Amino acid sequence: MSTKAYYTHEEIGKGKPGFSKTRSIIEAAFYGNNVVEVKDLKQAYELAKNSPGTIVTDMPVYKPEAIGLDEGSKVLLFNDGSVTGRCAAARRISSEPGVDINDLDLKLMDAIYDTRWTTMYHAQVYIGLDPEFMVKAHLLIPEGEENILYSWMLNFQYMNPEYNEMYKNSQPVADETDIYIFSDPQWTHEEHPLGLTYFNTDTNCAALLGMKYFGEHKKGTLTIAWAIANRNGYASCHGGQKEFRLDNGEKFVASFFGLSGSGKSTLTHATHNNKYEEIQVLHDDAFIINTETGASIAMEPTYFDKTADYPTGCPDNKYLLTAQNCSATRDSEGKVVLVTEDIRNGNGRAIKSKLWSPNRVDKINDPVNAIFWIMKDPTIPPIVKIKGASLASVMGATLATKRSSAERLAPGVDPNRLVVEPYANPFRTYPLVNDYKKFRKLVKERNVDCYIINTGDFMGKDIKPATTISAIEQVVEGTGEFKQWGPFTDIEVLEMEGYVSDFNDMNYVETLKARMTDRLNFVFEKDVEDGGYNALPTQAKEALAKVIGEAHNLEVENSNN
Repeated sequence: MSTKAYYTHEEIGKGKPGFSKTRSIIEAAFYGNNVVEVKDLKQAYELAKNSPGTIVTDMPVYKPEAIGLDEGSKVLLFNDGSVTGRCAAARRISSEPGVDINDLDLKLMDAIYDTRWTTMYHAQVYIGLDPEFMVKAHLLIPEGEENILYSWMLNFQYMNPEYNEMYKNSQPVADETDIYIFSDPQWTHEEHPLGLTYFNTDTNCAALLGMKYFGEHKKGTLTIAWAIANRNGYASCHGGQKEFRLDNGEKFVASFFGLSGSGKSTLTHATHNNKYEEIQVLHDDAFIINTETGASIAMEPTYFDKTADYPTGCPDNKYLLTAQNCSATRDSEGKVVLVTEDIRNGNGRAIKSKLWSPNRVDKINDPVNAIFWIMKDPTIPPIVKIKGASLASVMGATLATKRSSAERLAPGVDPNRLVVEPYANPFRTYPLVNDYKKFRKLVKERNVDCYIINTGDFMGKDIKPATTISAIEQVVEGTGEFKQWGPFTDIEVLEMEGYVSDFNDMNYVETLKARMTDRLNFVFEKDVEDGGYNALPTQAKEALAKVIGEAHNLEVENSNN
């Protein structure tokens, strides 16, 4: 599919696709006489390299000609101020209850008016890397923010003859228009001290105001593309996917869902000591699954990764394109190199080339076999298998994890508190039930298996990466012996040495019951929050209530003994 950018006169008008008030405010700004079009990556690189404050390192871009850059291009570093993470508190979504659209539209009008004294840059990219799903996105951003613009074009698919032809041959969808995003990182407003990210995903537009952190632009753009996918029969996925090709010729497609810091990227790119004939990687952060065919499509070519685990001199740094919020120094040869490992601040980031993963593919045609919800819940063993479509989907809807340094929190929010983030996707702009139904359909109708992986600790004992990898390999190879987990008829466990649940331990049973109850309470809260905007069906509550009831029966049995 492709999106619409041009209209006949008959298609233009009030109430027609592409002509909401908010979108009309945003799109008009792209045609101002202060707008300069950035036509390709080479132009964007030169603008970013010469932008005030840019640090041009002596680290060469690997095979620059393969990604649309000139020979001799260098890794560019740009550092923000004190804000180095995303801010959920700044998000406003037009379709959600209680959002004052009129107020936000007026503020947006003023924000755009105030940029008329500034040269603005207009860039375009594709999101979705297969003719089955490709949408075009436009970014308008002021002079002085060239590094954001350059990273945005690198993060998504820049326009070149190959992808232009691919897009030309994709099937247009009448009601889906191009994405338009207006950004002014220097915007300030006393009513929005954290900034404002304002989304009207029904008409594929957004305003990013007061947001200097590049991650807001990446995820803000994906937010709209995921909403388009949701409307057109896809499950929108904040996670990673890979396909194992086994020695016997069979294939196994695994999807990993988790927030930043959960291990989803590590698991997606794990080579498993090259024990398999081949592993193909779709992506480690953003993809979609066709709920009718089970095929999956990557949304972006490059990787926006943390730099904390990649020290200076690490071989993986060979594939860096840009870096944000890291330091720099001179090495023994006098060359300017990055200082990573989060010495300057938490959540240092970099965009890595698609070439980092030599086995990358843009689409996996084989249907997905397994979904792994990655959690950090100390009551769950390293891996359990969920039976039943409703329980499988609601466990994804109540995915429990810890905050990461990638998120900028509002004052007073405890960064150490365990939180629930449905499907590990804090970027949803449509009712939660849409995702619930999509994942339930994959399990129920396409027979996708569902697992929970705990990458944190199990009742105080850290779960080693080798344990997690071993569990996944046993699933992929079909050698893992899953058996009923204690009293739970719809949950099976693959027992791993050192991580066996003690159901005779009253403290453990009570804690497990409490965590499951937390999940059910979360779902019940959605019935009343925002007028039930994110309410889930009764079947979801019943599936969790059954688990809690079985835990309660065990609790009673233990107390009687």
